[in-house]
Amino acid sequence: MSKRIDFIKSVKDMNDTDLKAKLAEDQLRLKKLEFAHAISPLENPMSIRSLRKDIARLQTALKKKQLGF
Repeated sequence: MSKRIDFIKSVKDMNDTDLKAKLAEDQLRLKKLEFAHAISPLENPMSIRSLRKDIARLQTALKKKQLGF
């Protein structure tokens, strides 16, 4: 639970450029994880789910900043 709260707090301090860079980095990391999981099973497949949720949080934060909330 605290990891999510720390993530949200760190995202609030970022500007648009940083959010876009972090989003692109996480999307690339997700593709690599999914590819590695397709070849051989990951030790912790839940990491894919948590990374997808982090990407969704980043997209939401970026949208909020663009709309001015």
